[in-house]
Amino acid sequence: DSTKAHALSGKLKKRNLAAKSLGDLIKKSDFVIESASSGVSADIARKAISRGRDCLIMSVGGLLAASDIFALAREKGCSLHIPSGAICGIDGLKAHALARIRKVTLTTTKPPQALKDSPYVSRNKINLGAINKATEIFSGSAFDAVTYFPQNINVAATLSLAGIGGEKTRVRMVCAPTGGNIHEIEIESEAGRVSVRCENEPSPDNPKTSYLAILSAIAALKRIFDPVKIGT
Repeated sequence: DSTKAHALSGKLKKRNLAAKSLGDLIKKSDFVIESASSGVSADIARKAISRGRDCLIMSVGGLLAASDIFALAREKGCSLHIPSGAICGIDGLKAHALARIRKVTLTTTKPPQALKDSPYVSRNKINLGAINKATEIFSGSAFDAVTYFPQNINVAATLSLAGIGGEKTRVRMVCAPTGGNIHEIEIESEAGRVSVRCENEPSPDNPKTSYLAILSAIAALKRIFDPVKIGT
């Protein structure tokens, strides 16, 4: 959006921030932050890393089937940052991954309006308006979940990448007319068990996104550029 780019240039009192293409934007950047969509996040990460830029990816669902990007980051010596997003417990999952993880399950509950544009809902002709109590509408792998609900469940991809992969990580999607956005995580390994429940408020600017996901990205940036690191 050239209008927003020029407005940002004025706000920061910097010239020539506006770019004519993605390649031009990356070339002008020292650090790349993606917050577009899972449909383009892998391409953005790939192009940024190819140019030697560190990057932070928020639309993590696009990375789940793009393992070449991780190899490319290691080859180029670039850092690929993935924030925890709308969930807590990633630090614990990473520690449990050093033991033998038996299972990772995610149960996500969302209101009908947050799910209305999902490919899975359209394909299966689910009448969300007829749901008057908490109802499971999907159960399957994280890999399938990020395909069917690309705007709703990036956290499933994050859990998969930090744990046992997209095929073994199990996901349930529940539609409920009341209760808001809820993520419940269960982890079992040789090191013990973890249960996490996050009841999130929607972003004031985008009701499909949890406010916590935005705060998580800001916290990740602070961690990246702060010499003091806290947590796993």
